Amino acid sequence: MSEHIHFDRQSDIASTRNGNLHLVQLSILAAVIGIIAGLVAYLLISLIGLISNLVFFQRVAWNVPDLEDHTLGALVILVPTIGGLIIGLMAKYGSSKIRGHGIPEAMEAVLINRSRIAPSVAILKPISAAIAIGTGGPFGAEGPIIQTGGALGSIVGQIVHITAAERKVLLACGAAAGMAATFSTPIAAVILAIELLLFEFKPRSFIPLVIASTLATTIHFGLMGRGPMFTVNPLDFGIPGGLPFYILLGLICGIFATAHSKILYWVEDVFERLPLDPMWTPAIGGLLLGIIGFFVPRVLGVGYGTITAILNNDLPLGILLGIVAFKSLALYLTLGSGTSGGLLAPTFMIGAALGAIFALLVNTLIPGANLSPGAYALVGMAAVFGAASRATFTFIIFAFEITRDYNAILPLMLVCVIADLVARQFMRNSIMTEKLARRGLRVHQEYEADVLQQVPVSEVMDTAVPRIPATMLLRELADRVARGDPSVTARQGLLIVDQEGLLAGVITRGDVLRALEQSDLATLTVLDAGTSDVLLTYPDELVHDALTRMLQNDVGRLPVVSRQNPRQIIGYLGRGDVLEARLRRINDEQVREAGWLPRLAQKKSVVTG
Repeated sequence: MSEHIHFDRQSDIASTRNGNLHLVQLSILAAVIGIIAGLVAYLLISLIGLISNLVFFQRVAWNVPDLEDHTLGALVILVPTIGGLIIGLMAKYGSSKIRGHGIPEAMEAVLINRSRIAPSVAILKPISAAIAIGTGGPFGAEGPIIQTGGALGSIVGQIVHITAAERKVLLACGAAAGMAATFSTPIAAVILAIELLLFEFKPRSFIPLVIASTLATTIHFGLMGRGPMFTVNPLDFGIPGGLPFYILLGLICGIFATAHSKILYWVEDVFERLPLDPMWTPAIGGLLLGIIGFFVPRVLGVGYGTITAILNNDLPLGILLGIVAFKSLALYLTLGSGTSGGLLAPTFMIGAALGAIFALLVNTLIPGANLSPGAYALVGMAAVFGAASRATFTFIIFAFEITRDYNAILPLMLVCVIADLVARQFMRNSIMTEKLARRGLRVHQEYEADVLQQVPVSEVMDTAVPRIPATMLLRELADRVARGDPSVTARQGLLIVDQEGLLAGVITRGDVLRALEQSDLATLTVLDAGTSDVLLTYPDELVHDALTRMLQNDVGRLPVVSRQNPRQIIGYLGRGDVLEARLRRINDEQVREAGWLPRLAQKKSVVTG
């Protein structure tokens, strides 16, 4: 009988080897995706530069210019309008997925489409973004590049023979590579993919992400130079004396991030309620942008040069106030109208201006404060977007990678987490997930180790295992079940033992019912009706692994046996026992334990009483 009692160790070893082989394959694919995404990022930025130079300066050049010194005069009002009309036509007759800033669309593909993105998105998204930004849209290229990179990863994952989970990793690799190739911030790109797309941290995802981001950044080095996107002079962060001011800035950034997200979606709601074909709304947003850009040309285009100027304290207070007011207004009207463009760069500009304004006002009100506007601009830039997107860790690292100054770490950490804490009090969803929530999709942006992968079977198994002898007649068992005998009704399955008390098989209530349909029950034993081909688990095995075996084999219970003797019964693991491990985690999260102070107070009251 023992040859039927088995735990397939060879299969487990083979599964581990296959997993390692798949990781190697994923890493190779990630390398290819990283190189392609790096090239695509360069081409998109160059295309934006070409369109911007042709439209605003009537010249052929590939660098992305600042548009505040354009030569169009009043014609600047029409340029974003025409760009918006083109985007509307592309969205209607090409793909509606080109609308928006890119990252929520990549998240949606992960959530509801098994990480599948149509090839048309990989083509139309960068072209639409180049047109929108090249005609004055107040966006960055990073969101579209992230979505385009994700689409490339998804397409590769649809071509080759892999699982949906592995395709998700490739999608995230493309997205991370796109961000790394844009900003030359490979570490932040990896963390962004984990925080916003994967929600997991395991070798299967981390290793390919690092490979893709590293190679994409290498492409950036070769084609766009080794420096980061923003060149920042050395900054004085004023630690520890400036900590009180950083705390106040964190509160302001959290409130602003909340308002930033809510206003953006309110404007989007207004556009959606217009009695017009959605094809026309980007043109309306473009017209409004053109009017704003005529009076405040600095709001037009990507504005990387303006961000650099803010970080280096090259702009006066009046211009900074204008950036916060009019860049925000331009962003809300255009992105809310349904055009195509990235959210990161404009939010960075607005957050940086907010931080610099704070420092300048404090210096005016408190002359001895001597706050560095550039330092507070850097911190504000990271805090506003980190709080709005709930990717705080990503943008702490992002800002650090920009300056490469270790002194930035403490203020970045403090301000960003305070801003995040404030934003969480007022926003149920982030600026990335609000759109998905409105479509009925809930994104769980927190992740933790699975308790089932931490608890061994021995901690949750039932040691009081009901056993029945292999010689028992099925008719006798059926009678005991009918009488409600708790020794045989407590579990759906019963362990069958031989004369020596060793495991011989398992019988379930379903087995009993099927056997009772037979006409001859006089000599039918429980072992005849049950099964001797039994899957096992061990007390030192993780509950996760045991549960996986149960699900894959469609069984509801596993005998727990000794590794030295697979027929020696130690316990019983059922579905209820698995849920016990989950209940333990819930209790750890929700049940408050009495601390020392209440107990000491109780003892003191007893003594004095």
